[in-house]
Amino acid sequence: MTFTILLTGFGPFPGAPFNPTGALVAALARRRHPALIGVRRVAHVFRTTYDAVDRELPMLLRRERPDALVMFGLALRGRHLRVETRARNALTRVVPDALGKLPVAASIAPGGPMTLPLGAPARRLVMAAKTAGVPAALSRDAGNYLCNYLCWRAGEAAGTGSPRLVTFVHVPPVRRAHAVRSPAHRSPITFEDLVRAGEAIMLAALAAARAMR
Repeated sequence: MTFTILLTGFGPFPGAPFNPTGALVAALARRRHPALIGVRRVAHVFRTTYDAVDRELPMLLRRERPDALVMFGLALRGRHLRVETRARNALTRVVPDALGKLPVAASIAPGGPMTLPLGAPARRLVMAAKTAGVPAALSRDAGNYLCNYLCWRAGEAAGTGSPRLVTFVHVPPVRRAHAVRSPAHRSPITFEDLVRAGEAIMLAALAAARAMR
């Protein structure tokens, strides 16, 4: 039986003209590793808008029927990887999405719970990144922007049983040689580091999702 992993990233958004997560998921879909033989990997980059998440996530889940969903997003002030353990029932009404739109409400599911656990073996994923030589930590706060919104919608889908495993990883800006004056230049993490850690997290998620079959 074919095993499918859906890998998602985001495009640019206000304050972040370069978002490394799009290139990251494309690179992960091309990685070669013995554990990935026979594993179907699908990479998708969301435009950083609420409409894109609402439209494309259900379509991707129906079409690809992934066993595991591994999502990546950019944390502009981050200095290490953060594996999120839950989504918050919160929306920012200050920062617009990439189309300049703001949510009309301050919560994703009015009247719903304050948080929604993602249920992935987050500690195992953190350890995988650390073993790959990249600093990582658990996080209980996915923010209130598009990353958190995607976390919530994916968590809702996981609650129906498909996909079995859902996880979200916030990555910091990466150090880029051609952007010397960019804040990303101060990051201790390179894009190569992200790919190495991303592969380790993907493999750990794969093993965990297989165990859930």
